[in-house]
Parts: sequence; structure tokens; C-alpha cells
Amino acid sequence: MAVIAFLGLGVMGYPMAGHLVKAGHDVTVYNRTTAKAEAWVAENGGAMAATPADAAEGADYVMACVGNDDDLRAVCIGEDGAFSTMSKGAVFVDHTTVSAKVTRELYDDAATRGLSFVDAPISGGQAGAENGVLSVMCGGDADVYEAAEPIIGAYARICRRIGDSGAGQMTKMCNQIAIAGLVQGLSEALHFAEQAGLDGNAVVEVISQGAAGSWQMQNRYQTMLDDKFDHGFAVDWMRKDLGICLDTANETGASLPVTALVDQFYKDVQKQGGGRWDTSSLLKRLRGFS
Repeated sequence: MAVIAFLGLGVMGYPMAGHLVKAGHDVTVYNRTTAKAEAWVAENGGAMAATPADAAEGADYVMACVGNDDDLRAVCIGEDGAFSTMSKGAVFVDHTTVSAKVTRELYDDAATRGLSFVDAPISGGQAGAENGVLSVMCGGDADVYEAAEPIIGAYARICRRIGDSGAGQMTKMCNQIAIAGLVQGLSEALHFAEQAGLDGNAVVEVISQGAAGSWQMQNRYQTMLDDKFDHGFAVDWMRKDLGICLDTANETGASLPVTALVDQFYKDVQKQGGGRWDTSSLLKRLRGFS
């Protein structure tokens, strides 16, 4: 059993922290909205803390799943940040999707304090978090990762160290780049089927068993056909992630023409009030938002 602090109880963090309790760990949670932390404790047991610093004091591992670069900096090194009370030798595991730049910045800051830092962004959506079958891509020191891997395993289907600090975030960027193109392709295929007067369910039943099959097709086609998008990974968050991808591509010299185009399509969805819609709402754009 490990003593763990979990910072951030959003749609992903809430069930992830719960899996740590089920695995037998001693968990203290922190959330910016106190009511969410109170609800989590009522449901899962464990304890809650008023600040990241309070939660992290005495913890072997501090896990975080917050919103963006600024949120991560705040819970790490802001006022009442976790780094200020973490014990030497403790490990901070960040599950937030952020830039590799802030990851390396915090990795270096942690090192000066005698702490370790692993970037460990996740993929698999809310369902993956609830079912404990997330894909976790990690960057950081090999020995630190090896120690943290069994802890992360409480909510992971697969967990791998890709390389040094920042490699996990770079891999998450690859994930989001691939998804952007897949969702646009799936949206166009379903739109084409509709315009051609085809039965969308029949089309998917056939093409999903061949080379066109994908997680997106399997898990999103029905809600897309039904014009239901009030679920899943929000467009606002996807645009945040794609912005990180495009900024990093400019730094590395990578060419991402499809990603840049799909990012603008998501901007169109936002303009129509769909910022909280699922990313599969690209189909709604093709339908004319009717």
C-alpha cells in the first residue's frame, strides 16, 4: 500500500482516484471545487485536503489530472502547491495533457527539490477511466517510472515509458493528431452515406470489419448517426490539445496540414455553441448544424 495524493477530480480524475482506493492505497484528494471532493470521499472513503500542499504532505506519490499548463503549474509550484510539502524522494505523476515545455520545466524544478516527476498523459476517455482501462504514455527517469508503474496500473490497460521527460506528452500529441484525422474521416464517410441515401448502420456494419474499422467508428458511429453529441471528450479540450500539437510542430519543423485543418473545423463547431459537444460533432458541421 502506498500513501497517495490525487489532485483534480474531473471526469477522468474522479474515477481514477477511486481505482487507487480499490487497489488498497491510502488516498487523499484535492479538488478546486470542494463539493466534488466531498462527494468523492462520501463515495470512496479516503480523505480530502483543502490545498494541494496539504494533500501532498507525507505522500509517496502525488498524481494530478487537471486542465492545462497553468493549472498544472498552480498545483505544483503555485501558492500552496504540492512541491512545497512533498517529501524528498516522493514522485509526482502528471496525467494532464500539457505541453512538453511545462513538463520539462516542472521536471527540472522537482529535481532541485529532491523530487521525481513523471509525465503520464492518458487516453481512453471517461469510459476508460471508469473501467480502469486507460492507455498511459510516460516520460521520465527509467527507475522512477518502474516504481510508479504498479501504482498507475490501478487504472491502466497499458502503461509504457516512451523516453525521457516530455516523451509522454509528445506521444499524447501523436494520439491527438491521429484522432483528429480519424474523426474527420469518419464524419465525412457517414455524411456521404446520408447524402447518398444509404443506411448508415448497414454501411458501418460492413466497413467496420475491414480496413476502415477504428475505435472511433466502433464507439461513436451510433451517436453520430443519431445526432447526439452531449457526451465524451469535449471540443474545447480537443482544441486545447491540438493547439499544443501545432505549437510543438512549429518548434520541431513537423508538417501537420490535416491537423491544422481539423482544428479550424472544431473552431467552427465552437462558434455554433458546441464547445462542450463530443469531438465526433464534426459530423454536425457537415450537416450544417441543423
